[in-house]
Amino acid sequence: MIRYPLPLQTGQTIGVTAPSSGVEPELHELINQAKKQLERRGYNVRIGDTVWTQQKAASAPKEVRAKELMAMFKDPAIQAIIPPWGGEILSEVLPLIDWDAIEPKWMLGYSDTSTFLFALTIMTGIATAHGTNLVDLRSDEWDPVTSKFIDFLRASEGMGFEQESSANYQSKWQHDAKPDPYVFHFDTITEWKVIGGRSAEMTGRFLGGCLDTIRHLAGTPYGDVRSFQQQFLNGEPILWYLENCELNATDFHRSVVQLFYAGWFDNASGIIFGRSPAGQMTEDFTVIDSMERLKELTGLPIVYDADIGHVPPQITLINGAEGTVKVENGKATVFTLLKP
Repeated sequence: MIRYPLPLQTGQTIGVTAPSSGVEPELHELINQAKKQLERRGYNVRIGDTVWTQQKAASAPKEVRAKELMAMFKDPAIQAIIPPWGGEILSEVLPLIDWDAIEPKWMLGYSDTSTFLFALTIMTGIATAHGTNLVDLRSDEWDPVTSKFIDFLRASEGMGFEQESSANYQSKWQHDAKPDPYVFHFDTITEWKVIGGRSAEMTGRFLGGCLDTIRHLAGTPYGDVRSFQQQFLNGEPILWYLENCELNATDFHRSVVQLFYAGWFDNASGIIFGRSPAGQMTEDFTVIDSMERLKELTGLPIVYDADIGHVPPQITLINGAEGTVKVENGKATVFTLLKP
């Protein structure tokens, strides 16, 4: 069975640690602003030392990152963990984690943070939250899509939530832009799309993350999807969500074909791909071509340009929870049930 953390309550503490990348000095103010916004909403915030440093593509040596992360999981005074953002080489810390010592506690994020979220759910059956990063919570107001994360962190097992796709998304990152009123400045109409049609409906247990990083877990204990389904899901199908940060079209295709060969899509109900800032074509081969070929390989419905990942905003998806996704004429409804 999937295990869900206890609900986060006002007055409790959120821990901030950087198991992947830390924050350079010139961007420290983003962390301070996000901290103030969470405190303004009634939460305490404890920031770890790794958040403030960055060297050689990581916040600190892998041993330091793993120790601080485990300390926050073991600390009963911390009820949830939100890293500042993702990064590149979180996978280094996975062998250093005492998985048996982790009790359910919400952890939220995306990008390379999803590498840990994915492994944690696979290894322990503990639900994890794929959604906003800490730095994107630094405004007085949170947009309607991003803000749903707090509903999930406050939720109890058995509760259900409906989310709607965004009306518009932000096409380019603007870390130096002032919130007006949101951190994100939405300038492009959102349209969730379906390979080979205009509508799709899928139900299964959510599982996924950043394709660039979690693809490397295939063939390791941290990516044993078949065992995860048998041990924690009683064989229920997986509803996959994946987002592409930097992969060009052919690298994207090699990656999804590898996951197909690894059996990740053997017992699945569908695949959702997030909007991507990458996906450059190789000669005349595009990411859409890859998705069409993946649909032929798997026979699964495939949705793309969803509110997931590196082109904000993004919906919150709970690894391990039961989900139903309906897409019709460019709009989507996502229902999540925190089912054991």
